[in-house]
Amino acid sequence: MYRSILKFLPAALFMVYAIACSTSKEIVIEMMDYPETKKVDVIDTYFGVEVADPYRWLEDDRSEETAAWVKAQNEVTFHYLSQIPYRDAIQKRLKELWDYPRYGTPFKEGNYYFFFKNEGMQNQSVLYVQEGVDGDPRILLNPNDLCEDGTVSVTTVRVCNNARYLAYGISRGGSDWNEFYVLDIVNGTHLEDHLKWIKFSRIAWHGNGFYYSRYDAPEGSELSVKNEYHKVYYHKIGTPQHEDILIFENKEYPLRNFSAFVTKDESFLCIYESETTQGNSLYVKNLNVPNADFVKVADGFEYNHSVVGEIDGKLLLYTNRNAPMYKLVLVDPEKPDMKYWNEIIPEKDYVLRSASLAGDKIIVHYLKDASSHAYIYNYEGRQEGQINLPGIGTLSSLSTRKEDNEVFYAFTSFTFPTTIYRFDMTSKESSVYKSPDIDFNPEQYVVKQVFYESKDGTKIPMFIVHKKNIKYDGNNPTLLYGYGGFNVSVLPSFNVSRLPFLENGGIYVSANIRGGGEYGKKWHEAGTKLQKQNVFDDFIAAAEYLIDHQYTSPEKLAIQGGSNGGLLVAACANQRPELFKVALPAVGVMDMLRFHKFTIGWAWTGDYGSSEDSTEFHYLLGYSPLHNIKEGVNYPATLVTTADHDDRVVPAHSFKYIAALQAKHKGDNPVLIRIETQAGHGAGKPTEKIIEQATDVWAFTFYNLGIEPIYNW
Repeated sequence: MYRSILKFLPAALFMVYAIACSTSKEIVIEMMDYPETKKVDVIDTYFGVEVADPYRWLEDDRSEETAAWVKAQNEVTFHYLSQIPYRDAIQKRLKELWDYPRYGTPFKEGNYYFFFKNEGMQNQSVLYVQEGVDGDPRILLNPNDLCEDGTVSVTTVRVCNNARYLAYGISRGGSDWNEFYVLDIVNGTHLEDHLKWIKFSRIAWHGNGFYYSRYDAPEGSELSVKNEYHKVYYHKIGTPQHEDILIFENKEYPLRNFSAFVTKDESFLCIYESETTQGNSLYVKNLNVPNADFVKVADGFEYNHSVVGEIDGKLLLYTNRNAPMYKLVLVDPEKPDMKYWNEIIPEKDYVLRSASLAGDKIIVHYLKDASSHAYIYNYEGRQEGQINLPGIGTLSSLSTRKEDNEVFYAFTSFTFPTTIYRFDMTSKESSVYKSPDIDFNPEQYVVKQVFYESKDGTKIPMFIVHKKNIKYDGNNPTLLYGYGGFNVSVLPSFNVSRLPFLENGGIYVSANIRGGGEYGKKWHEAGTKLQKQNVFDDFIAAAEYLIDHQYTSPEKLAIQGGSNGGLLVAACANQRPELFKVALPAVGVMDMLRFHKFTIGWAWTGDYGSSEDSTEFHYLLGYSPLHNIKEGVNYPATLVTTADHDDRVVPAHSFKYIAALQAKHKGDNPVLIRIETQAGHGAGKPTEKIIEQATDVWAFTFYNLGIEPIYNW
């Protein structure tokens, strides 16, 4: 029946066709010719080494030629996907699974409680407010009213201390660029305030206004031009942006970022200064002293420093200075020298992830083998209890106030849908505040954690999730996920879009490879710069473990990752193409020689190094996905995903990578790119687009792994 599709298509479009043998029928998919991608004569010379960059023209995101290429690539991709007969069934199932109310963790200011809620299929979650914990909620901000297609999202919200105003940020089309607005909470009306060209900014209320961070209006493409000269401003409510007061900048260092934080009692303004994604200097100003100067509390960019809050005129500081697993210290701004720092909770054998003040106590969140544990300490550093979590999983969105005895938090795991809890600091007991009602039975699945050896003998933890009673016969379709960078911990979490794979007998695997933050500073640094190959070795070793232990085989193994994880997937597919059947790199960093030339890419040199350093250049060239695709190799079936408004990892990375892969790849496996419009790096993507992309990724994966879905629609 599927062969009949072919006779209605022009012969000129026909190149090859693929046949997948399932248990009951033959599926034939026609492949169109890949678009012809022109090559230009561009050669860069790095330390005497000439490196060709024939697809440099694809970096111009505003050219008509690039737009035509994007359109042609999408035509090929969607032509391929449209022929997968169960694509619609997968989408229908995803919509069924997605359609349930989802709540965010409440946060309190004054007598108001605020929370986000999505009814199920709304493109964006809606912000509600209610008076008292049991009050009647009313809609305060509905981003779905801001545009028809749901591509405007709320990025940040902050309520002022007297609970009169809400300042919030929005993103258009998934861009990192934000616009800030101010809302009157009492009557729900907007003020005239409208701030632009904001990126990587907090909202820090003080008095009748707030501090925020922004750049000057960009010269050139706002989606690709390098971001330079970040500044902190103070905005007074009711005034135009051009009257905002410049608070902090550093003209000598254009490639630094600044972020403002004000303690709850509005006594201290804290400025974080950073050069990369890890490590920061800290400046503090006493707002109660007229014309006070900033005092440098922490210098340099090797260590992380974050102010938790104020305790009796001193600052509780979360830091990994001389403590790779992090600790808490109390700092007197009048005596900021390190010799006066008072250690409250010393470093332990497992990583301290965060700390919060609640009910005159300190709640600390630790990770033990990539699973959450929470404890209660007094201000002297003595443990007084703990928050008993439901099991192996992740505590997130901890919502506390120093003066309150109630705490809200979310908990999730691979088979535990995100649930909101209310914790009583007096009784030290949790109760369910909001629980999801979803078409999913966790009793049908098993979650286990294993530890495997990487190439150099390092033990790496890995979670494995699948239906009960699966046979380990080497024939199970398996998806291996990883990230491995920027001190990011990949923790157990529930993901609706993952369920169709699990329902159809798939095994989902999450590897906690080096470069992440699961075991502190040393674990992170072991996957950076000249040690980046450890990350790829860890991921490859995870695949080999799954194959050796008969979970799966190379013909049934898919790998997936996004952003830095997209780099991971592409690099591993280059290095070991025979080990994987499917590769799913999303919004990946693919050109390791030029990433620092676009938007905020310069901040990633702390993890990657830079091609402007001779030693680091040679190392980067050795694994850069774009530069290590070999002629005539049968690479895994590859579906690259990116978006036109991604100004975090500009889509040119993916464009150039897929152009090179299509030109050099040899074999029947399709190598395609799916380019989303009016979307960015991922945050704020509307539900409709999330489901559409998940549908296509799963359809591609199912087909190329030989999965015939159980759905009979």
